[in-house]
Amino acid sequence: MPKKTTIRTVLPAAATALLIGLPCSLALTATALAQGAAKPAEPANMQASLSGTWQCKPNPDPCNWSGASPSISQTGNALQIKGDNGATADANMTSATTISAGGTFNSFGIVRPDKSVDWSDGTTWTKK
Repeated sequence: MPKKTTIRTVLPAAATALLIGLPCSLALTATALAQGAAKPAEPANMQASLSGTWQCKPNPDPCNWSGASPSISQTGNALQIKGDNGATADANMTSATTISAGGTFNSFGIVRPDKSVDWSDGTTWTKK
């Protein structure tokens, strides 16, 4: 005849497993985050809308690549930057405040609180 199992014998085992397992999983998650595990992506609504025409201001370098009035088109994190002379460069929003542009522009940008962009090529852009 099979052994009779009651709730009294199952419940303590389940409670023990839960009490041991939950803190361990929380500890592993905390350890992974502390060791530099990838953080969740920032919400899209936290990122600046950069589409439009900009005014390039020499700061301190001249606006050689972009000309005086570059433009940016944006789809999500993907950007396309176009200079006055028609040159284009693909770029990406790497965070809510940073831009990485490749191609012929090959610059990094920081979006400031006033929504201007300081570029690593020594220029600052403000939206028109």
